[in-house]
Amino acid sequence: MIRVKRLNGKEFVVNSDLIEFVEETPDTVISLTTGKKVVVQESVDEIIEKVIEFKGKSIEYIRREQGKEV
Repeated sequence: MIRVKRLNGKEFVVNSDLIEFVEETPDTVISLTTGKKVVVQESVDEIIEKVIEFKGKSIEYIRREQGKEV
């Protein structure tokens, strides 16, 4: 899950596994595999960084739970 903000500043979370693509038109639009689209304040690059950070934390958590050092 990644935290993003709507254009009105309201924060919400998106399941990053459901992101199909992200585009700037000029606003940033996240298209989900469900067909839903959300417009957010963050840039495409910021969305990419948030997803990378979340995935990295997920991998770290799994390794820690399995008793492996990161």
